[in-house]
Amino acid sequence: MRHLMSPLDFTTGELDRLFDLANDIEKNMDKYAHVCDGKKLATCFYEPSTRTRLSFEAAMLNLGGNVLGFSEASSSSAAKGESVSDTIRVISCYADICAMRHPKEGAPMVAATHSLIPVINAGDGGHQHPTQTLTDLLTIRSLNGSLSDFTIGLCGDLKFGRTVHSLIRALLRYENIKFVFISPEELRIPDYIITELKEKNAEFEEVTKLEDVIGTLDILYMTRVQRERFFNEEDYIRLKDFYILNKAKLALAKETMMVLHPLPRVNEISVEVDNDKRAAYFKQAQYGVYVRMALIMTLLGLADGVLESDGQ
Repeated sequence: MRHLMSPLDFTTGELDRLFDLANDIEKNMDKYAHVCDGKKLATCFYEPSTRTRLSFEAAMLNLGGNVLGFSEASSSSAAKGESVSDTIRVISCYADICAMRHPKEGAPMVAATHSLIPVINAGDGGHQHPTQTLTDLLTIRSLNGSLSDFTIGLCGDLKFGRTVHSLIRALLRYENIKFVFISPEELRIPDYIITELKEKNAEFEEVTKLEDVIGTLDILYMTRVQRERFFNEEDYIRLKDFYILNKAKLALAKETMMVLHPLPRVNEISVEVDNDKRAAYFKQAQYGVYVRMALIMTLLGLADGVLESDGQ
């Protein structure tokens, strides 16, 4: 039995096979409509989510399986004081696989330690968000053609953004990628990420103004300033509008640049950008369903030989 706690739990070779399967799912949805007949996914979400929870549910339903679970801690026995370890032991009796989001870092790992079924970390505090990272990697590989040889700018909340931290660490395993970190001083990338970059001899720079570097980027990864990660409302209000991507800024970028965003968006990308051919964030959300379908199949042992049997 295998769990997914971090994007680094899979080798790059395993990721290639996962992404090949996701791309095949994209092209041949009908072929996978009954792969998970009789299987059940439990979605245990201790904090609010729209895209992640619904994309997991859509993924399992697309595979012919069923879904059960809860969407917030108050609607689970956690409100009565039940521990994560006890919850997952009970869930193991009801479902075949579990996706868990929790505000406390490490909670999904605790669940995996006590679980009788595969557990997927669907986000734990400001720590990891591995399935968003798999979504990001699949989007880049599918639209860019490769996971090597590009410059990526990560803009906004680089301090608390778990999607940013996970993506950087995942991309460090690929060749010839330059990182450009765009943030105010208060939200700069954590020191432990900088240490990892230096250990890997990765090329990176830190800047404050998006306009200064947008013309050099192949990919721009925008993030929102997360109100829920701030202890001080005044700090949030001061920083929430620090970066807004609009048509004027986009005019400075390459015609081939790709704009990504893990969503939800607040106002850091103007709606006037949505119809630009470089805006790929809604396509990115769609890729999230395909990669989660591939992941569910893989962890349930249902992916073996699928592509090979079709001669791929």
